[in-house]
Amino acid sequence: MLNPITPEIEAEFRRALPLKTFPELQDAYLQEPRGRYKAGDALLIAPSTTAEVAQVVKLADTHAIGIVPYGGGTGLVGGQIAENAPRHIILSMERMTAITQVFPQENVLIAQAGAILHNIHQSADAVDRLFPLSLASEGSARIGGCLATNAGGVNVLRYGNARDLCLGLEVVWPNGTIWNGLSRLRKDNTGYDLRHLMIGSEGTLGIITAASLRLFAKPARAGTALFVVEGPSAALNLMAMARDHMGEAISAFELIHRQGLDFIAETLPDIRLPFPEPPEWVVLIDVGLPKALDPADTLLQLFEDAQKLGLVHDGLIAQSEQQRAEFWSIREHIPEANRRIGSVSSHDISVPLGCIAEFIDRGRDVIRSIGDFRINCFGHLGDGNLHYNVFPMPGKSRADHQHQRDQIKSAVHDLTHKMGGSVSAEHGVGRLKVGDLERFSDPAKLQTMRAIKAAIDPKGIMNPGAVLRDIELRQTNLRKDLDAL
Repeated sequence: MLNPITPEIEAEFRRALPLKTFPELQDAYLQEPRGRYKAGDALLIAPSTTAEVAQVVKLADTHAIGIVPYGGGTGLVGGQIAENAPRHIILSMERMTAITQVFPQENVLIAQAGAILHNIHQSADAVDRLFPLSLASEGSARIGGCLATNAGGVNVLRYGNARDLCLGLEVVWPNGTIWNGLSRLRKDNTGYDLRHLMIGSEGTLGIITAASLRLFAKPARAGTALFVVEGPSAALNLMAMARDHMGEAISAFELIHRQGLDFIAETLPDIRLPFPEPPEWVVLIDVGLPKALDPADTLLQLFEDAQKLGLVHDGLIAQSEQQRAEFWSIREHIPEANRRIGSVSSHDISVPLGCIAEFIDRGRDVIRSIGDFRINCFGHLGDGNLHYNVFPMPGKSRADHQHQRDQIKSAVHDLTHKMGGSVSAEHGVGRLKVGDLERFSDPAKLQTMRAIKAAIDPKGIMNPGAVLRDIELRQTNLRKDLDAL
């Protein structure tokens, strides 16, 4: 049973830490971007060092106080908001923003967990290197949160998820012990890899305070194109052809549906759309090539070969950096246009690549069986990650369909699971998908997760209610799980 922070316990925290560690608690810390989760009262603590984080955690462990880690606040599954929890600690990383070391020859950068992703990009660029994790929220997302959720983004096809970009971590465990794991090694087979245990754990096992990150050489020449395709199946064939042409030089391969373009035209008229009449399906291709290859020529050759096979019938190839930015601006503004329209239900899913076209067709039929809606399906085709979002028809609002939200969500997730997919591709589980995790996970996996949580965080103070149920229910389940193992 977790305890609330009493005035006496708060005074103890304030005596142990500098005054500047306690910024004003503003509404932004108590509500996630979509407004679906709202927390009650909490004590906001913003340490500036790992030692201060350890002090906070030790005191929280002593008094059985819940701790909710807070990075950039950009999460979309409620992982940073403890709704209906006793008065708890919101542990913000906003003052731990230093990029402490850069090793260009080793392609390694070490940063505190509160470093903003965009600033990491700039630090890598200053030594002529690339940190390829790229998100729409990179101006506010912090690297600790990106690692805690194993963030994906647009460059997963070439460089992998956040997990693949991390060499080592520094972590404060739930008893206040500091694990100094900021390795710069590519090879280290000394027992269990705690780094991978922490990445994707969403703050439920400990607090990430710093990370060693992989850098890459910048591609000598980059190119971007928008190709109009017949549909998702043609897009998959085009991606296979592109790989035959360019190997691993494809950085991103994004699928865009007309509905997303229509939403941009409706809500963001200043964004220039490249086609006079929005096509039904478009792919955005981004490539990074060596000096000897011209991106525009390579993309043109790809277009011509694909056109002969009927895979594409129109396209644009960026002729300047400004055009590249304009093409990417379209993709990056789709989430904002979605937000302005207001979805009834949004889904971050993945399915095997070979099932994408079938999933989109079957998904449309499933939604039609529930009612009349608009569907904006877009995402990272290269890794099978679709953002499958359902919207009201013109003249209706999200509120008009609130009673159908759970039905839509269940229908989409059921179809995803039946087709061998995942109901959480890159946003994490948070609090939104705890029930989905219980419903769709392999029982042995769920049993093992609960056992790990109980062993590392026996009091359940770390991000209570995220990923796994709160401690009272978890202890009941754990007894069953241990018997079953």
